[in-house]
Amino acid sequence: MNSRERILKTLNHEEPDQIPYDLAGSTWTGIANVAYKNLLEFIGMPAEPVQWADVIQQIVVPSEKILDRFGVDTRGLLPLTSHNWNVHDKLKDDGENWEYFDEWNFTHHFPKKDGNWFSLVKSPMEDIENPSVTDIKAFNWPVAGNKQRIAGLKEMAQKFREQGKAVIIKGLCAGVFEMHQRIRGMSNSLMEPFVYTDFSDKLAGKIADLKIEFWEMALDELAGLVDIVAEGDDYGTQESQLIGPDHFREFYKPHIKRILHSIKKKAPESKLMFHSCGNVRPIIPDFIEIGVDILNPVHITAAGMEPLQLKKDFGKDVVFWGGGVDTQGVLPSGSPDKVADNVKKNVEALAPGGGYIFATVHNIQNDVPPENIMAVFETFRKLKYY
Repeated sequence: MNSRERILKTLNHEEPDQIPYDLAGSTWTGIANVAYKNLLEFIGMPAEPVQWADVIQQIVVPSEKILDRFGVDTRGLLPLTSHNWNVHDKLKDDGENWEYFDEWNFTHHFPKKDGNWFSLVKSPMEDIENPSVTDIKAFNWPVAGNKQRIAGLKEMAQKFREQGKAVIIKGLCAGVFEMHQRIRGMSNSLMEPFVYTDFSDKLAGKIADLKIEFWEMALDELAGLVDIVAEGDDYGTQESQLIGPDHFREFYKPHIKRILHSIKKKAPESKLMFHSCGNVRPIIPDFIEIGVDILNPVHITAAGMEPLQLKKDFGKDVVFWGGGVDTQGVLPSGSPDKVADNVKKNVEALAPGGGYIFATVHNIQNDVPPENIMAVFETFRKLKYY
């Protein structure tokens, strides 16, 4: 059974020959630049030129040698977006930071001292008082359907298919709710669905329209070559949700439904992955209702996200992608033995019956020791649940 067959069987909630493994299939299951460099040194491999998956998050694309060594079943397609499109060519030096102004009119800073990633420091519409639909029409929006965004991806997807790998593609930008926050600022975005209801809905709708424009362009060329189409929107916190479930259902769910249905219309054979961090338990049924096939990152340390109960309650309806090891506490701070125990516990909870792809809970960050990364891999490879 090759990698693609293994993942397709898993996505159909059947047990394949072994649990599939994802590393860097998306920028939610990747590895940060410093952690990757440290890993290469630790295992005695020469340093590599950096291939960026996401400059803002500082996530890199591992070499084929590493992906093959780890037995990774996935390969990711990376369209050109504000997070990886000539970012370094646009940097300015403001003294203490590297500053980046992107196609969404966002201003990002990367601290020169001890910087680990870029942070958003200026939202372009944050200072507009009494916002109206006119402000949306006047905004300088990116050209979502620019075909340059997917240049070379068809050939890459064909190569991955020939290698027997499962192919994943991510989209234009972060989720509708998250982009609303980035454009208007977080305080405004939490308040204005109730105060400036028409404006808020039109802004969410515009973001959704741009996403749909991107997907229609990309999937016209790639639909038959991608196995998983990935969207997302972060709604969870460590304890609950950033907005109430009813708030989500009224103001954001209809727009996300439009996006997912447009993808499914263009790529009916592909499975839909949806990424949402934190405690999203109350809205998992909503995700399933609007067509989500796969939930990522399976934030196992958040309230309500205990793996055994998640599998019991939702395992027949959604595939869990991630949740393999706690990346907040155990992976950066625990011993290799503690890492191994955490991997075993989570896999035992999520894998039986199929419907599970192993990956860390979100990206491996710079502070993760390489011996702990190897403990994840070596422990996972020894597990024989199928």
